[in-house]
Amino acid sequence: MSHAHCTVALLVASLGISVGCSAADTKSQTIKADVWADNWFAVYVGDELVQEDSVPFNTERSFNKDSFSFEATFPVQLNVIMRDFIEDDSGLEYIGTRRQQIGDGGFSAQFLNADTKEPVAVSDESWRCLAIHRGPLNRSCERSANPIAECQTEIIGEPDNWKEPDFDDSDWSNAVIHSAQEVRPRRGYDEVNWQPSAKLIWTEDLEIDNTILCRVTIRQPE
Repeated sequence: MSHAHCTVALLVASLGISVGCSAADTKSQTIKADVWADNWFAVYVGDELVQEDSVPFNTERSFNKDSFSFEATFPVQLNVIMRDFIEDDSGLEYIGTRRQQIGDGGFSAQFLNADTKEPVAVSDESWRCLAIHRGPLNRSCERSANPIAECQTEIIGEPDNWKEPDFDDSDWSNAVIHSAQEVRPRRGYDEVNWQPSAKLIWTEDLEIDNTILCRVTIRQPE
């Protein structure tokens, strides 16, 4: 196995996935993760799925925390998909009810050395992110009786090979830190002893940006 592929090798006990490395490579380390999302997330190491939100995306008011562990070899290419709940491509939720509205997202994560409990990565402004589903761009459609026809959206596909370590994300934006007052995290968020450096992040617009791709490389701690 080449070194480039070995840097993203992992053993995920819960999935029974094993990828080997040569003796010359860095010893794998167990990483414990805590992730909170409004509404849904999927975490990958390279292109290998490590954990998907335990509550399905189409569950209304799914504000929950998941904790899980995996083994990885540094440097780790961490890739995350974040999605806010929407009923259709209009970007609205609770369509056809008195609660019909534009929803908002939010995400927080920390990745700790399972032995020392020291952080190896946290959600912060260093993550590079791209919104691939945005809408409604015209907020005036929020109360529309036919939002799928009247709401304007911007939807693009996932870029090819975006989970690869050598993918060029230089034109992606840095994640934006949002306050607890903006995100209003609940239902599991307070169950985590968060590192002070772990921030609530999203792209710039918590409401309009519905599906986000984010990347961060975890280096070997010094």
